[in-house]
Formats: sequence, C-alpha cells, structure tokens
Amino acid sequence: MQTFRTITRPLVASALALALAACTVGPDFVRPDVAVPDAFSQPAPSSAAVEGAAETPPATAADPAFWLGFGDPQLTALVEQALAANHDLRIALASYDRANALLRGSKFDSFPTVTASAEGSDSRASADQAPGVSRDDRDGESYSAGISAAWELDLFGRIRRGVEASRAGAAASAADLESAQVAIVGELARTYFDLRGLQERLRVARDNADNQRETLRLVDARLGAGRGTEFDTARARAQLEATSARIPALEAQVAFDMHRLAVLVGRTPDALVAQLQPAVPLPALPAKLDAGTPGELLRRRPDIVAAEQRLHAATARIGVATADLFPRFTLGGLIGSQAIDTNMLFERSSETRFVALGIDWSFLDIGRVRARIAASDAEAEGELARYEQTVLLALEETENALVRYARARTEDAHLERAAIDSATAARLARVRFDAGAVDLFEVLDAERTQLEAQDAFAASRTRSATGAVSLYVALAGGWPDTLPVREAIGQR
Repeated sequence: MQTFRTITRPLVASALALALAACTVGPDFVRPDVAVPDAFSQPAPSSAAVEGAAETPPATAADPAFWLGFGDPQLTALVEQALAANHDLRIALASYDRANALLRGSKFDSFPTVTASAEGSDSRASADQAPGVSRDDRDGESYSAGISAAWELDLFGRIRRGVEASRAGAAASAADLESAQVAIVGELARTYFDLRGLQERLRVARDNADNQRETLRLVDARLGAGRGTEFDTARARAQLEATSARIPALEAQVAFDMHRLAVLVGRTPDALVAQLQPAVPLPALPAKLDAGTPGELLRRRPDIVAAEQRLHAATARIGVATADLFPRFTLGGLIGSQAIDTNMLFERSSETRFVALGIDWSFLDIGRVRARIAASDAEAEGELARYEQTVLLALEETENALVRYARARTEDAHLERAAIDSATAARLARVRFDAGAVDLFEVLDAERTQLEAQDAFAASRTRSATGAVSLYVALAGGWPDTLPVREAIGQR
C-alpha cells in the first residue's frame, strides 16, 4: 500500500509547478496623468491692494491645523470637540473600519481553509434490509474524526486582484474620513466666524439704536421748548424703529449659529448658548495665503485621493472578472480516523486519508464571464471620468476661493474707511445740529449712513473670515496629522 507521503508528493509537486507558472490577469493600475496648470491664475490675495489698509499678519501656508493660526482658544476647543464627537465623523470612521474588516477577510482567501469534523452514529437495520440476520447483528456503530483542507491555487490572480481591490477600497475609505474631517472643521469654523460677525452686527445695530434714541430725546426736548416740530419727531422716531427692527432678526441668526455649533460638536442645540453668548471680536486675518501649486493640491486633497483609489479598485476588479476565463485549480485533502468502536478510533488500522487536485472550468459560461468583464471595464471607465471630474472641481473650488478671499480683503479696506468716515460725519452732524447750523434731516441722514456703513463693514469682515476658511478647506487644510483611525491600512 502506498504511504501518505507517496500519494501527496506528486500532487504537491504539481501544485508548486503551477504556482511558479502563475500570472495575474487583468490590467495593472497606473495613476492617470491629468494635465493641470503650473500655477493658479488668481494672484495671491494681499491687503496692500488698497492704500491705507489695516495691518494684517504675514502670509501663511495651508497648515492642516489651520484653526490654530487664528489664535482663538474657543474656536480651537470647539474643533477638538468636533473631531472627537461629531456624529458624521463617527459614521465615516465606522465605514473605514468596515472597509478594513473586508480587507482582512479578503486576505484569508489566499490561505487554505481548514476544518475539523467528528461524527458518531448508532444504527440498526430492519429485518427486511438484512433477512436472516439476528437482531444483535443488525445493530451497528460508527465513529469518525478528521481534519480537511481546501486551497484554491491562485494561478491567474483572481484572489490577488480581489485583495488589491479591497486594499484600494480601504484606502478610499480612509480618504473619505479625511474629507469628512475637512468638511466638518470647515463648516464649524465658518459657522463660528459667522456667529462672531453677527454678534458684531448686532452690537452695531444696538449702538446705533442708542444713538438714535438719544437723538429722539433731543428732538422731543426741542419740541417741548417750542423750537422743534412734530414732523422732526416723527422722522426721528421712524428711523429709531427701523433700526430697532434689525435687532430681532440678528438675534435669531445668532441663536441659529449657536445651535448649529452645538450639533457639530455632538451636543444638544442649547448646550453652548451660555458659553458662546459673550461676543468675541473676529480675529486678524492673514494678508496672504500660500496656495502652493495645482500639482501639490492633487497630492493633498483627500477627495482626489479617494477618487484615485476607487479607480484603482475598479481596475483590479477587471482582473477578478478576467480570471474567470481560466480554470480554477483547487488542492484538497483529508486525514482522519474511522472505526466501529471508540477505542479503535485513532489506531493505525483506522487511518483514512484523501488528497485531490481539482480543476473547475466552465466552457459554456464564457458569455456570462465576458459580460462581467465588459461591466467591469465600464465601471473603471466611469471611475476614471469621476477622478478627472474631481480634479477639475478641486481646481475650480480653489481658484474661486482665491478670488473670493482676495476681493473680500479689498472690500474690507474700503468699507473700513467708510465706517470710520461715516462715524465722524454723524458726530459732526450732531454738533452742527446742536449749534443750529444744520437741520434734523442731515443728522438723521448721517446716522442712517453710519449704521449702513458699520453694518456693511461687519458683514464684509465676516465674509473675509469665512472666505479664509473656505480657502484653507479648498487647499485641503482642516484635519489633524494623526487621524482617528484604529490601525494603518493594510496592516490589520
């Protein structure tokens, strides 16, 4: 009788020979060569574009933790809370963990599947099944135990391409997590600056309402002294009421922003009202941001990385489908023991074994296989178009952010001077009114102009601050160097 080694030696030798001759079918992924300009068309924004502009900090780069550059401890604390507790980030992290779990599972396809089994039975045949045999002799027992293994020999790369696709999918999920962090931090910073800008506009409205209330008091006093008219009183009161009407709408918007910030950090809408109620001035903004080059942007933006990895995964799945054109070779084996009594179960005479090399190749399924290959080709073509579109949209977003920030800084300079001059004009108009040099109309007109100029400057400063955040986000600033992920991709 042949020994187990004698039987398995030629099969193992055949399997090794096949493995040495193995190849990986399907196209290898190559990063697409997308033509991008050497530099952004929008020149770097600078506050020096307008003579007399306020001094601002020097140029800064698109640091990932850009919020630290604003020097606002409350903003920094909110960002840290959002990165730790935001529910959208928790969803993205769960998706990343799922992708890595699937990657780990796909790697096990490269190894044999080993199973252990055991069975015990007690049977009795009927008299009709065993005529002439006594009852005791019709009783039978059987016991068996064994270990079996099955291993698909990945000769044409079906499993390797599957692992490659899973690894690219996990990398895309990691980039999605980074994108979510960029989006959440960007939204939080924009909302925070919008809140501070609204609080400044609210202060401006209340201060102007106080000034106009004092003007109305003076007009009433002049009317009581016989030196004014009901017409002047009505005009002064109308302007005061119009200014006071601005306040409730601004208060509502302030509350909305507070509620939004609380939800972004994973808390109930009312949780931050007391903390954010005290007004804080908007921070000084950088006069110039180092946008780098479009080529650097492609390497930095996580949405582009995610699109590239999804294209990689789709390319690998072409190989998975193509491998079905070729036969599958499976090496299987079993070693165990079988006996009619438990005492004899593991005796040498009870040994059982089985080794086989299987080939599975369906000639009649070629049409379906080619259809799946065509579908995979179409998927990869779509992912290529999506990648190229993502690149174009990223460039567009950055160009727009550069333009918006540069123009906002220029607008700031003009509106700041207008706010200062209008305040001076309103003060002089009241002095001249008290001296009898001008009538009330000029005072009211100067106060209305002051309110509009100061409100416009506060709104412009808010747009500049949110524009700076948008530019940082477009340049892929907005997430910490250490991502909140469990382990590195492909090492779990």
